[in-house]
Amino acid sequence: MIDLTMLAAAAAAAPTRNALDPNAAVDKVSGWLHWIDLNWPNFVAAGITFLLFLLLAYALGQIVRRSLAARQRSDLGAVLGSLVKWALILWGLLIALTIVMPSLNPGDLVAGLGVSSIAIGFAFKDILQNWLAGLLILLRQPFRVGDQIEVDTHVGTVESIKTRATNIRTYDGQRIVIPNSTVYTNSVVVKTAYATRRAEYDVGIGYGDDLDAARDVIRRAVDACEHVDSEHGIDVLTWDLAASWVTVRVRWWTKSLREDLVATRAEVIRAIKYALDEAGIDMPYETHVHLFHDQTEDIDGVRGEQREGWPGGGDVPEPRWRKQIKEEIMKGATE
Repeated sequence: MIDLTMLAAAAAAAPTRNALDPNAAVDKVSGWLHWIDLNWPNFVAAGITFLLFLLLAYALGQIVRRSLAARQRSDLGAVLGSLVKWALILWGLLIALTIVMPSLNPGDLVAGLGVSSIAIGFAFKDILQNWLAGLLILLRQPFRVGDQIEVDTHVGTVESIKTRATNIRTYDGQRIVIPNSTVYTNSVVVKTAYATRRAEYDVGIGYGDDLDAARDVIRRAVDACEHVDSEHGIDVLTWDLAASWVTVRVRWWTKSLREDLVATRAEVIRAIKYALDEAGIDMPYETHVHLFHDQTEDIDGVRGEQREGWPGGGDVPEPRWRKQIKEEIMKGATE
């Protein structure tokens, strides 16, 4: 059986933890200072080692940036330079820690970082995905800064390719920031991948005009335009028989930049218009025909009293042409 008196005496004799013992704190600090005094050469060596790695990291980072910038790939140089710099800094930090604490096993530390990196990877999955996509875009280089691209309904000029996103400037002066994962996993139309690209425009020619003569006039007009690349050839094709005209599709080549494409298109349309007017070739307007079936002129538009189209009543008036025939018959009979 437990003796409560003995337990109370033992509790009274035990030192209390709430009371602050100055001697214990002094002993602890003295122990730290003694350990530092014994290991100060290790601290000096670790500091010098880390400083050397720090200088080496910045130097190699600058070398990578400048070498790739000389090859017109400054964006890739910035990313790889930063990657090299921080990798060397981390490596130097690990070596410095092993110098200060020789009992520290770098393998165990790396293994611990590996386990932690899994949790960090899940937490920052989107950021890492964009970073890797940006690195692949910079390495494979499907497009460059200054190219005009179309990504997921966004069209514009590439301003920069960073580790997180690609920035494009639209033709009306807006900036769009597109995550690199979106750029990498979607179709990208690089409109300036080649020096020239083809444009087209449809022209309507009247059915009563000479089609071959009209095509010759259009070809000469387009060929005379200053910004049209005649080396690729000009196509003037009979394309469609529309309701009011014969459609002629005109194709030409020009520089692939947006401003060149717009300027050349305006120049071509203007040249075609003046050339066809001078040749007397008609470009007809669209014609709309509206049919009102069997409505009488006496009561047009009265739904309840029309013979056909909308249902009428029992006493529906006849069309004018039938009235005229009956009147002529009655007139002949009376004569």
